[in-house]
Amino acid sequence: MKRRVLSLLSLTAVLTLALNSCTIEVNDGLGETVVTPGVTDLEGIISKDTVFKKGNYKLRGVVKVMNGATLTIEAGATFTVDTSVTSGLVVLQDGKINAVGTAAEPIVFTTSTKMPGDWGGITLYGSAPIKAVNGNTSALSEDGNNVKYGGSDAASNSGVMKFVRVEYAGKKIGDGTSETNSMTFYAVGTGTVLENLVTYKGTDDGYEFFGGTVSAKNLVSYGNYDDSFDWQDAWSGQENTNWYAFQTGTGNFGMEIEASGNADNIAPKISNITLIRNANTNPETANSPEISAIQFKKHGTGIFSNVYISGYKNIGSQKAYAVLIQDDATNTSQVNAGKVKVEPLTYLNSDNPGVWGYAQTNAGKTFTNATGVTKVSLVAGAWATVDGVNLLAALQ
Repeated sequence: MKRRVLSLLSLTAVLTLALNSCTIEVNDGLGETVVTPGVTDLEGIISKDTVFKKGNYKLRGVVKVMNGATLTIEAGATFTVDTSVTSGLVVLQDGKINAVGTAAEPIVFTTSTKMPGDWGGITLYGSAPIKAVNGNTSALSEDGNNVKYGGSDAASNSGVMKFVRVEYAGKKIGDGTSETNSMTFYAVGTGTVLENLVTYKGTDDGYEFFGGTVSAKNLVSYGNYDDSFDWQDAWSGQENTNWYAFQTGTGNFGMEIEASGNADNIAPKISNITLIRNANTNPETANSPEISAIQFKKHGTGIFSNVYISGYKNIGSQKAYAVLIQDDATNTSQVNAGKVKVEPLTYLNSDNPGVWGYAQTNAGKTFTNATGVTKVSLVAGAWATVDGVNLLAALQ
């Protein structure tokens, strides 16, 4: 951390401001703007290093961090998003975020209306490799920003997010064909740190990875309408652990996994996964088959260990499975090649136990509930509590 030295005159001026206003913007001589709570909002283009101190703020419009700038947010900062306009926080390839909260003092993004889909969530762009459709090494984002993503720097660094919670995001954009998730990662690299994050009641996916190499630890996806976890474009994170989803009310797959049709991909690895579907949870579309815990398609791969699944029930004519293989190509090229593994696995309080589901091939893998698999263990605290509700209660 850089040492900041203000002249006595400057310090006196700052203290005088503090006595007369609840808002202070200080340039410390190092090109960094420091913002304290008051009338200043998070909005527009962040093109130089900016620090938001602990306190309450508004986020208005689509905020973009760029031009080599770092947006730093202190523990205990809360941003209430303006839902009268399309809003979101986007960190572009040449920007960084440094948002480090704590279990007791998380960084929170929420809305006053508390309606799923209120805003666009947080999106990070990196410069790590991707494999999009037809093996393309770059693609245009589907978040309405039309940003080209994909690069050659597997270790690219988009910053740090720890103990950050995003509520009521996943906004539909424009003509409805574009959409955002609660948290989205485009070509994000291993230099980025993602730990102890919560996505709460968004209308699209809780988390979605579009290629890249980043890994994430201690993720909570709670009450998101589409898939709790989703990836494509051959995302290949290798050091993921402690992923927890609680689906309630409306929810599709616990995990939707694909590689955009690229058979040649590196299987991501995740240890310790808990997927729980609450009673009376329905997919977004009536009679949809999107009710299984984990779906693999379009050559999607994954090596998962210590997986605990509960509550996935048939709905009408649709069957729910612990693992669903959507197409024969994925079964032949990935499952049979050992690039799809979900073991050890415990599947409780759910229908169709002991077998994987196959949308096309009426045969496949079987399994026996493993002993010793337990639910994910996550630290308790305000970071995983919304309006007095403990989001981790189902883990206890």
